[in-house]
Amino acid sequence: MPDTSAPQPKKPRGRLFFANPGPTNIPESILHAIGHHAVDFHAPEFMKLYEECWDGILRIMKTTQHMFMYTGSGHAAWEAAIVNVLSAGDTVLVPETGVFSESWSGMMRDVGITVQKLPCDWQHGIEIAALQAALAADTAHTIKAVCVVQNETSTGMFLPVDQVRAAMDAAKHPALLLVDTISSLGCIDLRMDEWKVDVVVGGSQKGLMLPTGMAFTGVSDKAMKASETSTLPKHYFSWKAMSARKQRSFIGTVPTNQFFGLRESIRLIEEEGLDEVFARHARLGEAVRRCVRHWSGNNGPSLFCQNPSRESNSVTAVLMPDGFDAEAIRRTCSQQYNVSLGGGLGKLNGKVFRIGHLGDLNEPMILGTLAAVEMALRVNGVPHAAGGVGAAMEYLASL
Repeated sequence: MPDTSAPQPKKPRGRLFFANPGPTNIPESILHAIGHHAVDFHAPEFMKLYEECWDGILRIMKTTQHMFMYTGSGHAAWEAAIVNVLSAGDTVLVPETGVFSESWSGMMRDVGITVQKLPCDWQHGIEIAALQAALAADTAHTIKAVCVVQNETSTGMFLPVDQVRAAMDAAKHPALLLVDTISSLGCIDLRMDEWKVDVVVGGSQKGLMLPTGMAFTGVSDKAMKASETSTLPKHYFSWKAMSARKQRSFIGTVPTNQFFGLRESIRLIEEEGLDEVFARHARLGEAVRRCVRHWSGNNGPSLFCQNPSRESNSVTAVLMPDGFDAEAIRRTCSQQYNVSLGGGLGKLNGKVFRIGHLGDLNEPMILGTLAAVEMALRVNGVPHAAGGVGAAMEYLASL
């Protein structure tokens, strides 16, 4: 029997401040929309809703080409992308960005793909010139695809997809371009058609502000052509099988409730305006970074990303000073202040905590999160320059 005489930790009151980089906050109107009664996914009324959502995602991806949807997380879309356009023994080039580029590489190795990694210092990111050189050196065009993560949530760093495409074009390399946009779609600009992206990998639980459980891939004409000769095994993720279905996706039951939520998500995004959504993410991201830069003034926590041109507007990874545990900050924020932060992943476990600033967020929510973190730094005796929240406020008030 548990010892009930021991003092139990008090449960924080008030609303949870959810500053995790994914899943993200779900707006009330989306929660209400998802709470819909069951419907027949073949019915004309649902198909009208389905087409509205389909077209809305294409607008957010900025494409007029193809798309497939899946019941699953972003990892499902990863797998669907590779098994439909590649064959066993193919070689892909993966620019290293952090934990998620490593994880996607591991998945590709598991299904028989040869991965050529373009390494980097995780705090600075790859050099685009090095990417171009690697492609130019591949004169036999052994590399069949370049697979990049647009926004790396483990490091708080993004990779400019337009520059990746420019490097591929400069090298005159015919490889497919596959882009993970799981933590960037609806947060950071993506132009699938303009940047000649062949497969866009996305998920429901981040910029789209939905529960986890729906994933999708935008697919170019070039990638569709490549899928005709792909020999990797597939069934649930088969684009050919999906294309024959009325919904052009989903082998099996369609997650109808997600579509009621997705329609509301698209409405909210387009009501604000896509460019305005990007500007809000940039504004909140910069406020967080200014706060962290201030904290670092007394040998305190600092930005993990040390390349100003690659700072993420979706998530900020905060590096703790030597000898201090990031998990202690997360525990204090959670247990005392009801604020949820992201933890360090992989080799960054215990070394960084992560502040998500993507999806349904505004200035007071970010400032409240930063205030809780600054209190947690004080409670845990972590050196820092006090007043970081004020630095964020000063920036936001000046706009």
